[in-house]
Amino acid sequence: MSSRATPVLTLLWVLIAGQAMAFDLEAHRGGRALLPENTLPAFANVLSMGVDTLELDVGITADGEVIISHERGLNPDLARDANGAYVAPPGTPFVKLRLEEIGTYDVGQIRPDSSYARQFPEQRAVPGTHIPTLRQLFALVRKSGDDRVRFNIETKINPNHPDESLDPQGFVAKLLALIEAEKFSGRVTIQSFDWRTLQLVQQQAPNIPTVYLTLQRGSGQTVALDKATNWTAGFSPADHGGSLPRTIKAAGGAIWSPYFGDVTAALVSEAHGLGLRVAVWTVNKPEDMARMIEIGVDGIISDRPDLLRQVAGERGIALPAGTPVAP
Repeated sequence: MSSRATPVLTLLWVLIAGQAMAFDLEAHRGGRALLPENTLPAFANVLSMGVDTLELDVGITADGEVIISHERGLNPDLARDANGAYVAPPGTPFVKLRLEEIGTYDVGQIRPDSSYARQFPEQRAVPGTHIPTLRQLFALVRKSGDDRVRFNIETKINPNHPDESLDPQGFVAKLLALIEAEKFSGRVTIQSFDWRTLQLVQQQAPNIPTVYLTLQRGSGQTVALDKATNWTAGFSPADHGGSLPRTIKAAGGAIWSPYFGDVTAALVSEAHGLGLRVAVWTVNKPEDMARMIEIGVDGIISDRPDLLRQVAGERGIALPAGTPVAP
């Protein structure tokens, strides 16, 4: 397919998505405030509840399997070995472990004394839960009969730690091959803070919309308005009037996904004027959800999809139907 087809397809997707839904209700890591993050029980829970999109993260194992995990390796706050002991920090990268090894760890209960546990005290533990593969999630959605829910899949690559994941080319190749083989290409967006992977997706699968994640503050900052960073694949907002929306448009993105604290009504309006949708992360308080809806964002990614459904419904937003399913 010619490179000229990419912006046409992206625009078409934006138009179709805009007509299909005025608002995108996304369950962050499967709704991790409710059940163990990025697990089949969590995804089954939000499918049964009703969400527009399953937001999730993926990595690649040593034997080339696509697994669902926010961390690039075993999470010491989540992963317990066969003896019930939580793994020692920092946790072995998945790229150094085979799927069979990864499957021996239980991720169904947060380490009780961790800051993570204090952040989500109401999360219901599901002991005996394991790190799933993306293939297993696709099978769960088929089992549910939900032919509408979408997948917002994040590539977990950190350009500052290249030894902790497959290289961008290999990573994207594995992910796209699985999505194509499972015939879910029409229901997927691919997101990343590492824009190198998004550039590769646009080249190799221009029918799949790309979501440009950004964070402008704190120790985890990934973008700066005056320069390119290791995360931005050579793109600098300084070359686009200091505008992140204009930079993402120039990079070929369909959706801008910023931290919600970095967003203003003016930026949302600017992005919309460029044909970009805006989906903010991670919004868990009702007052913040309401404010984001009021300034016109197109979607909200939340650890509390149950609460988001309530806030959105109170504002007249049509809510997605649930499709009850067991993990």
